[in-house]
This record gives sequence, C-alpha cells and structure tokens, in this order.
Amino acid sequence: MKARLYSMLATLLLTLVLPAWLGATELPLERGRYLARMGNCMGCHTMRGGPEYAGGRVIDTPFGAVYSPNITSDRDTGIGAWSADDFWRALHEGRSRDGRLLAPAFPYPNYTRVTRADADALFAYLRTVAPVAQPSRPHALQFPFGTQAAMWAWRTLFFRPGVYEPQSERSVEWNRGAYLVQGLGHCGACHTPRNALGAARNSQWLAGGMIPVQNWYAPALHSEREAGVASWPVEEVAELLQTGVAPRGSVLGPMAEVVAGSTQYLSDSDARAMAIYLRSLPPRIEQALAPATKLDENVRARGAKLFETHCASCHGKSGEGERGAFPALAGNRAVLMDNPTNLVRALLQGGYPPSTAGHPRPHGMPPFQQLLSDIDMAALASYIRNAWGNAAAPVATIEVHRVRERRSP
Repeated sequence: MKARLYSMLATLLLTLVLPAWLGATELPLERGRYLARMGNCMGCHTMRGGPEYAGGRVIDTPFGAVYSPNITSDRDTGIGAWSADDFWRALHEGRSRDGRLLAPAFPYPNYTRVTRADADALFAYLRTVAPVAQPSRPHALQFPFGTQAAMWAWRTLFFRPGVYEPQSERSVEWNRGAYLVQGLGHCGACHTPRNALGAARNSQWLAGGMIPVQNWYAPALHSEREAGVASWPVEEVAELLQTGVAPRGSVLGPMAEVVAGSTQYLSDSDARAMAIYLRSLPPRIEQALAPATKLDENVRARGAKLFETHCASCHGKSGEGERGAFPALAGNRAVLMDNPTNLVRALLQGGYPPSTAGHPRPHGMPPFQQLLSDIDMAALASYIRNAWGNAAAPVATIEVHRVRERRSP
C-alpha cells in the first residue's frame, strides 16, 4: 500500500514540476508569442492605431498596394476557423485556406523554412489573440499582378518550398542563427536585391539593395564597407540586435522599426546565435575603390559652415561624436557607402534609433528638410563624406532631390 502511495505521489510531483522545469509550460503559447515577435508579425498585420493583428496596413509595392489580412481569432474575418494545417500551408507554401495563392509581399519565400513545430506554436498563440471583426481589404495591385495566373507564374519562376536543413558540420548555435536569419527573421527580404518582378536575387543573397518604394538602402551584410560584422565581437553584434545601439554602430530607418518591434525581444541565446551566423557570412570580394573626386572648394566651404551651424554641437567639430549618445561621422560606414541614400534620408527626415528595453532613451537627430535646400543638403552631405579623413564621392543636388521626392535613381 505504501509503495503504491509513494508511486502516486511521485507521479503527481513529476506531473506538476517536470513540465515547468523543462519549460513545457511555455509551450506552445509563450513560444508562439516569442516567435510572433521574432517574425515581427504585428509590424505588418496591425494598422497604426488599430487593433493588434486585425490587418488593414497598406504595404506599398512597385506593383500596387497590398493590404495585410486580419489574423486575429475571429472566425469570420480572421483565422479563427483555420486549422493548424491551413496555417502551415500559408507559411510553407504561400497558399491561403481556400487554396488561393498569396501575394509574395507576405514573405513566405522566407517563412517556408520555418519548422512545423514552430508554425504550430505560432498558430496556437494567434488563436489566443482577441477576435476582431474586421474584413480584410482586397489588394489594389495593377493588372495583371493581382491575378492568380500571375501569382502562379511568379511562383513557378522564383519559389520552391522547403524547411531549413541544419548543416551537420556547423555548430548548434550557428544553425540556430541561420534558421532565424533565413526564416522568421526574413532578413533577406530587405537585404537582398530584387529583380524587375520583385523576386529576391538569390545569387546575391544579403548583398544589399534598395527597399522597394520605401527607398532606403538595406546595406550588404557580408561587406565590411557596408554592414558586415565579421570583425565585430559577438557581444557587440548581439547588442546591436537587442538594443539598436552598439559601440561600432546604431540603426535608423526601417531597421530601427525591426529592432523596436522584433529583435529587441530576442533571448540572449538567440541574439548570440544570430550574431555568430552573421559573423560567419563569406566576405564579399570588394572592388578597389575608385579615387574619390576632389570636392569643389566652394562646396566644401558651404558644407563646413552648415556642419558647424547644425551638426558640430552633437557630432563634434572633428566628427568624433559622443559614445553612447551621438555617432561618430569620421570613418562611419553609413556615411561612406557608395550609395548615399541613407545619409541623405537621415539629414532630411532625422535620425531616430529605436527605444528599447536595453536603450530606452536614445538620442535622436531632428529633420532638416524644411530648413535646408537641396543645394545645401548636397553640400553638407558631401562635406561629411570628405572631412576628417573620410573620402567618398560627393553627393549631387539631383540625388538629394530624388531622395526628398522618394524617387529611385
């Protein structure tokens, strides 16, 4: 009798304690919540000021407007009537519950790498999101891009489903980082150039490119001249992902939104895994820099005066910046990139690192678009790119005008 009682008590103890010790109490809901943040699902599926995950946010593309769908648990207008198989098919195959082919503005070419277990956990969490009765808006794509025939043709040319396959010769951390970067993190959606039909050029994966319509430049992640981190300590790469600010750089523009809505919530182990993977990317073979065009002395003088008036109080008279507050401009890769779009965007619209738990009160830079003309802005940008040892091509007035009007070159 005693033995039976002890056995029952032991079974009860294991039932109550073991799942918590293993972290099973966090599965699948807490795991799903974490994965939703990792994929930044709310960033696209929540309209500014609207209910969470109720859709309606416009995503502008070169082919027209795409509206994110409602993915709350509402049965009629959300995914409340979906099954786990339906959700897996959407992530893995880019196909809706009714069989329709989804527009690739939904990054299923990346999400296809997500494992079934993670897809199920993500779906379980979304099923707990409060239902919102809000019908999804139809896309406003130009003909024929919104047709199912066009979607089928695009997929035939550019999409092959397939989950992430771990590389046995690599470490567990490396594989975890690769899985996150290639899958839910969908880093390649911005950092890989696209062809005329909007498909990622996989032969140039993470090689940098203009973000369509937004007209920010997503720098190459394997170039030391742009955003490569091979020479950074792992801890600094993880810090940048989690806080948006690190000793060797900070994030602005679309990447600030990614950090604020997604990567700041990374666990320390996942941030480290992503850092390890990003540091391992094969370095791009860089072409020798062409000799920089000598800056016109009138432009230099004009830019120097503008810098002294508007910039030196924060960034220092010699562009040295202030660690932890204002980035240095001398030797700054974001300043010196061949493509000056991001520098001009920051000068025009201001520079705002994200507010994160690890860096809650970042210093921002005010916009100057109402204060400086295109000629002034070009002179200031050109001066910054050619002062204190910097050497980069001057910025032409027409380049500033295009960025101000958000036009591609």
